Amino acid sequence: MPETQPAVGTDSIAAAAARLREAAATGIPAAPVRDLIGPDDVQAAYAVQLQLTAERIEAGATVVGRKIGLTSVAVQEQLGVDQPDFGILFDDMEYADGAVVPAGAILQPRVEAEIAFVLKADLAEGPLDDARVREAVDYAVAAIEICGSRVADWDISFGDTVADNASAGGYVLGTQRVSLREFDPVAAEMTMAIDGETVSTGSGAACLGDPVNAVVWLARQARELGAPLRAGQVILSGALGPMRPVTPGNAVQATVTGLGTVSVTFSE
Repeated sequence: MPETQPAVGTDSIAAAAARLREAAATGIPAAPVRDLIGPDDVQAAYAVQLQLTAERIEAGATVVGRKIGLTSVAVQEQLGVDQPDFGILFDDMEYADGAVVPAGAILQPRVEAEIAFVLKADLAEGPLDDARVREAVDYAVAAIEICGSRVADWDISFGDTVADNASAGGYVLGTQRVSLREFDPVAAEMTMAIDGETVSTGSGAACLGDPVNAVVWLARQARELGAPLRAGQVILSGALGPMRPVTPGNAVQATVTGLGTVSVTFSE
């Protein structure tokens, strides 16, 4: 996360935000923004994300949580980075378990299955370590993240995806809520199917070794940014297996051992 002002000029940050804003408004994916902010300038990329987030809040949207991305070592290596990223979850991004996502609601949708955590306490003060984060978690729940990219053909660098709110689109939470006293995220096994065919498998260990580790990382970054995690917020901790594209008419179901199933369908 940025600790200093980005080296990239404010005009370039504004231009990148405008490009992504236009893509979201028109439903037409845009060219990558790395020509404006660079492919790996962390400060500049988050500056764009912060500007777009502020605009959405000013327009009436409410922040309900965060999503963590790039928790897989393989994906980090692919994009040439050594850390996860995060984006903002807004109130209009949630779909109920079993819901139908309207066509065009999310640009270039792709799905991944993960563990979500809902907080019962703020993570704003004191040491933000494993024990503190576990104490702050109310429950874990199976989740499907619907990633979406405002960048054409998902042609993204690290800078592109961070600027584009970490490619956040929507999310679905299951209905089986389990406390961490009864559930070990590391041992959890995930299977995701599209139209009944298994397309992705994985485990909790694939998410930074432990999905709770991802939340610890996020809690520290969010506090450093000045927007700490709060009670009631939803935290999507990162994919447990490969992300897969979906097309109109697809039905997606994910199962996480210990947390049950969660599903969503995409309208034709």
